[in-house]
Amino acid sequence: MSAQVLAIANQKGGVGKTTTAVNLAAALAEAKVPTLLIDMDPQGNATSMLGLERTDGASLYGPMNGEGIARDKIIETGRKGLWMIPAEVDLAALETEMARRDNYLRQMKQVLGPLRETDPFHLGMIIIDCPPALGLISMNCLGAADSLLITLQTEYLAMEGLGQILSVLDQLREAGVNDHLELAGVLMTMYDKRMRLSQEVVAQVKEHLPDSVFKTMIPRSVRLAEAPSFGQTILEYDRWNPGARAYKKLAKELIEKYSL
Repeated sequence: MSAQVLAIANQKGGVGKTTTAVNLAAALAEAKVPTLLIDMDPQGNATSMLGLERTDGASLYGPMNGEGIARDKIIETGRKGLWMIPAEVDLAALETEMARRDNYLRQMKQVLGPLRETDPFHLGMIIIDCPPALGLISMNCLGAADSLLITLQTEYLAMEGLGQILSVLDQLREAGVNDHLELAGVLMTMYDKRMRLSQEVVAQVKEHLPDSVFKTMIPRSVRLAEAPSFGQTILEYDRWNPGARAYKKLAKELIEKYSL
C-alpha cells in the first residue's frame, strides 16, 4: 500500500488553509489514521500551531537540494499517530534555487516517493501545508500530491481565487507534471449560517462544482483562532467546540473517500 498525499492550498492567505492542515491532521490521527503533516510554508505557521519550535536544518530544504532524505526530518508531535516535518525560513530560498534545475516541478515528488511506502504512513495520509502563493514550492507540492484540498473563505471574490487555482491544477495535469492529480474537494471555511453572504457563496461554488464541495463546512469560531496561541489543535483546546466537531466530520469524509 501507499500513503495518500493530500496538498492543502490556496494562493490567498487568511482563508483557513493552515488551520485546516493542522486540525485535519490531528483529527485523522485521532481516528487512528497514521498521519504525517509537512509544513512547506517558510513562515512555519503549522509548525508553531502544534507548539513546535523551528530549528535550523529541520525542514525539507536539505532533501530538496539532494542533501539527506525526508525520513530523517520526521519528528514526533507529542500526539499519538501524528508526525511532522517542520518548516524553517530557509524554505523561502527554494523558490529561486529550484528554478535553475532540470525537472524543477518534480523535486518534491522525488523526495516524498520513499515516504509513501514507509511504515506507518503507507497505511495513512501525508498532508502538505502549501505556502499562500502559487510559486514553485506550491507547484512542487501539487506535483507530488494525489489530491488537492482547496480552502475557500465564504466571502466576496472567493470564486476568483478558486478559478485561478483550478486553472493551475489543469495546467499541471496537461503538462504531464502530475497527470493523476485530482481535486479532493473545496472546503468552505469561516462559514456563518446566519449571514446571507455565506449562504450565497456556498450556493455559487456548488453551482460551479456541484460534486466537489465537502459536506462539512468549517464555522467561524473565536476558539479556533485562539487555539494556536496555546500551541494546541482545536481538538485539544476545546474538543466540544463546533470547529472541533467540524474537523472530525471532515476527517471522516476523507477516510470514507480514500478508504483509509
